[in-house]
Amino acid sequence: MRKDEALPRAPFRRLLIANRGEIAIRVIRACRELGIESVAVYSDADARAMHVMLADRAEPIGPARAADSYLSTDAILSAARRSGAEAVHPGYGFLSENAAFAAAVEAAGLVFVGPPPATLAGLGDKLAARRTASAAGVPIVPGLSVALDANGGGPSADELARVGFPALLKAAAGGGGRGMRRIERTDEIGPALALARQEALAAFGDGTIYLERLIAPARHVEVQLLGDRHGQLAVLGERDCSVQRRHQKLVEESPSPAVTPAIREALFDSARRIAGAVDFHNAATVEFLLDADGAHYFLEMNTRLQVEHGVTELVTGIDLVGWQIRVAAGERLPGEILETPRQGHAIEVRIYAEDPHHAFRPSGGAVTAWQMPSGPGVRVDAGVEADTVLSPEYDPLLAKLMVHAADRPAALARLRRALDETVIGGVQTDLSFHRWLVDDPVFVRGAYDTGLVAERWGDGPPVEPGDAAIAVLIAGRARLDRVADARKAAGQDVVERAGESRWAVEARREAVKERRPR
Repeated sequence: MRKDEALPRAPFRRLLIANRGEIAIRVIRACRELGIESVAVYSDADARAMHVMLADRAEPIGPARAADSYLSTDAILSAARRSGAEAVHPGYGFLSENAAFAAAVEAAGLVFVGPPPATLAGLGDKLAARRTASAAGVPIVPGLSVALDANGGGPSADELARVGFPALLKAAAGGGGRGMRRIERTDEIGPALALARQEALAAFGDGTIYLERLIAPARHVEVQLLGDRHGQLAVLGERDCSVQRRHQKLVEESPSPAVTPAIREALFDSARRIAGAVDFHNAATVEFLLDADGAHYFLEMNTRLQVEHGVTELVTGIDLVGWQIRVAAGERLPGEILETPRQGHAIEVRIYAEDPHHAFRPSGGAVTAWQMPSGPGVRVDAGVEADTVLSPEYDPLLAKLMVHAADRPAALARLRRALDETVIGGVQTDLSFHRWLVDDPVFVRGAYDTGLVAERWGDGPPVEPGDAAIAVLIAGRARLDRVADARKAAGQDVVERAGESRWAVEARREAVKERRPR
């Protein structure tokens, strides 16, 4: 290699990831491609987690409780000092939109991979973001722009009447449905507020709650932004996130089947207005509701990387995480990023350890089998593997299965195939819901809204016959475990568990066979 062909200098020497699970692994991979040493942090519950094994270095940050580990600024900064990290990537959730955390990172002489602390305070806080959007001339969801006090007091009867019912209590410090409660009458605010505050405090370290009108039917559509420190802004398309349970996303796709060129132009204009109202750089997402007439309302601006960022990466070919890091180091966005075309159609389904047949209740246990799909146009971002024991302390997201194809029908066909190849044993997951969804006529037509799960799934159809194949897989694994234990007890060498792959293949074949139409 000639001297002038040497690889460019890495943006940072060492970067700490203040998160866990699949997003920590995603950042580790971006670091490796950029030539940056990655530092993972872990609680006691995550000592053997996948992100800890993959990082170049790992630092302990405390007990299993998130409040004492992943939500502890002191613990994370102490880990950064011990490791010699130069920058901190917060991922999503936990402290990713916490302005005080970002300020503490910078005060410690480190680079925060995200928007500036002042921007986090002005837009990461949902109440402040509502005020910013309104001042920028962007339509907002009718509601209050002040926090409710601990007893549900504050707004007058006239103010509540202008909001209207049904309404939603929402957490000011974060999204994902945490701290959100639906209320039908004024007298429901007090009891619901106590639960919402408790949940928001546990998830974000901030129990501030406000009130918005519930708009239904509606589509949930968001616009991805990426800005550099030199005033340049890339608008990287929209994602439709309307398939939700408990106000939390299950499926995302880009482009949105509901967005016409005129609506898209209006959404992009509103997103630019909001970004232009503050000192914005790095990655953020502006979220909107679309009503039945196509009018849009600002919901919030997530001043961080989104769970569903991979959907945009597939239709643009841009490494959003890599560019987050490069922007944080002061690089300019090149013209090909600012003017990147969007190609094809991408869909993501979130694979959760949840029971879709019982109100998507979280499930626990150990993952005894793990076989993810592959092939053309298929991407899986996972945070677990076989033998992973799931902790009830954290979010039940196991993996994100994404597909990309030339158009939406082709993407749906690819997703059906990928789901048929997926085998997970030992824990209940939402795979049966996703396999139902890709054949649901309303979803196939793209005519769905945020009420789809409640209105069309409920607690779902009976468990599919193919799911019985998972039981076969689990039984096979248990048998192999018993054989290995017996050999150990007898002082014999334990043979490699070559039979595990056979059990997985047979389970997958049976599942696909049962699901085929007759």
